[in-house]
Amino acid sequence: MTTAPLLPALTARVRATAHARTPACRSCGAATLADRPDGTVVRHGDVVAKAHAPDTDPGALAHRLALAARLPGILLPPLAPAPADLYGRLVTCWPYGTPVDPEDPDAAPWEAAGALLARLHRTPAPAALPLMRGPARTAAALARLRETAPHHPGTAPVLRAWTALPAWARGAAPMPETSTPCHGDFHLGQLVRHPAPDGPWLLIDVDDLGRGVPSWDLARPAAWYACGMLTSDEWTRFLAAYRAAGGPAVPPDGDPWPALDVPARALTAQTAARALAKAVAAGRPLDDVERALIDACARMASVAARVPGS
Repeated sequence: MTTAPLLPALTARVRATAHARTPACRSCGAATLADRPDGTVVRHGDVVAKAHAPDTDPGALAHRLALAARLPGILLPPLAPAPADLYGRLVTCWPYGTPVDPEDPDAAPWEAAGALLARLHRTPAPAALPLMRGPARTAAALARLRETAPHHPGTAPVLRAWTALPAWARGAAPMPETSTPCHGDFHLGQLVRHPAPDGPWLLIDVDDLGRGVPSWDLARPAAWYACGMLTSDEWTRFLAAYRAAGGPAVPPDGDPWPALDVPARALTAQTAARALAKAVAAGRPLDDVERALIDACARMASVAARVPGS
């Protein structure tokens, strides 16, 4: 959560930026869109300001912002080339975009998502771009699970599935491929329409953007599909759009799973770890989706992962 002076300062920053862009702005106030330890997001008018996590590296964030500015048809471009500092937190400002409606799953833009990721993956990666942070985020989720729920019966199968993964997927060894720009934390919440309300879809959130294994960006939808949380039609639409746009993470036809299996297992373990930790923190029993994720981890530990060439 934000410290006491940060939120008013962030609100003042987003209001000033919005009024500078649109002097006739009639927005009557700022709305807090998110307030988590890893980021606080405030909107005023057509501008969004984000205070990044306290441990964000300023040089790495600057390189990520530079890539977003270079790819305006793929990533939402920032409003300024460098972050500001507010009470020791790095702050960036962005144009507001209309997010995916979680209440209308039939309208989820799976085709747009697949095409955008393919275009990102086909872009040459600048040498200065940091590494993609996906495996590190997964490792952090498992570390938190060990701390918060070491004795919960669901923890053991999640940890078994996790420890069976190759070291690179656990953030414990270099990634086998680091020449491709990757989003690093793709899910439908990372898409907005800009200009709002019905412009083209763009990817947002550069915090994990970097060079890495492109199949990681397909891993969360793949994991959802494997766990029964995404329909065959939705998965097929997403994968077909990615392939049609020349995405390099999977072969252009045939079985995609040798390329996807390890990242999908990692994202299943990460999602299960986060869900279990939240349930324990809230003192509530697991719901059906959370139990399905833990069951998937139990199955994963008993079946060897597939890898390209196997």
